[in-house]
Amino acid sequence: MSLLSQKDNEHLAILRSLQSAVAENLNFLGDVSRIWQPSDYLPDLTAEDWHEQIQSLRDQSQGLSDDLLVVLVGDMVTEEALPSYAIQLNLIAEDSEGDSDVPWAKWLRGWTAEENRHGDLLNAYLRLAGRVNMRSVEVTVNHLLANGFNPEGHPDPYNGLIYTSFQERATKISHGNVARMAARQGDANLARICQKIAGDESRHEAFYTRMMGKVMDIDPEGGILAFQHMIRSLISMPGRLMYDGHDPDLFDHFAVVAQKSQVYTVHDYASILTHLVDVWKVASRQVSGKAAKAQEYLCRQGKRYERLAEAVTEHLKREPAMKFSWIYDREV
Repeated sequence: MSLLSQKDNEHLAILRSLQSAVAENLNFLGDVSRIWQPSDYLPDLTAEDWHEQIQSLRDQSQGLSDDLLVVLVGDMVTEEALPSYAIQLNLIAEDSEGDSDVPWAKWLRGWTAEENRHGDLLNAYLRLAGRVNMRSVEVTVNHLLANGFNPEGHPDPYNGLIYTSFQERATKISHGNVARMAARQGDANLARICQKIAGDESRHEAFYTRMMGKVMDIDPEGGILAFQHMIRSLISMPGRLMYDGHDPDLFDHFAVVAQKSQVYTVHDYASILTHLVDVWKVASRQVSGKAAKAQEYLCRQGKRYERLAEAVTEHLKREPAMKFSWIYDREV
């Protein structure tokens, strides 16, 4: 017997009815024979000058600040935990055997394969750069995968699309900002790496946003109510349960550094929310009852978080420096 309610089953049926739309948008995945791979951005260990290539990477990384290293490790750890994110979306893909040819299953596997490169590349870069405590980083990844992840979306399958639409845009912003920081600090190689990853996130964001837009067209009341639920619950960040074996509040401390360094801020959260309200045409949807109230709520939230951002910025100025095992217990 299904554990989903009638409403959730109806939502699942609508998502599965989008197979033709998903098929038409599989081009948001790159051609594996032509897209980038981690080795394209790393020293070639088979080349005669392999040592010089590694030394060049290490030399460029010497100018990276501790706050950049902390946000880079946090981003990498989050990328490495991809299996936790893919599991929930398989409810939509319904790929019980693991090799289904239906479009949703093809998308999910292709998306997972592309995202997998991000953690691989950042992990290899950090290992070769020699600027962080890789064992501490590995322990953090191990804990995060073991701890799992709950985006607070179950059981409504619409919530998965809303969550991924939001998070793909958030990671695009975060990686793009790290790229700009790296360039300013003299590491052109890391800047190229993070900008390339941000480009992937942009394609993935476009797919998920477009699919949720289709849902809004078919079922505006259900879509708007689901959107309200996710925003009221707050969009839980994927690395929420990261732990290095020492700091039980590691994610919160990482988030403070990301905010202070302008890598990912409350302003960014507000801008993403406003963007999704606009792109999904929330304000112009013809809805009634609870959905109409949710519509009004959603249209107010962007400005609300913008106002909150100023208070958060002022509060963080008073936050003390924190130690991170990732950078050998130096304070940031």
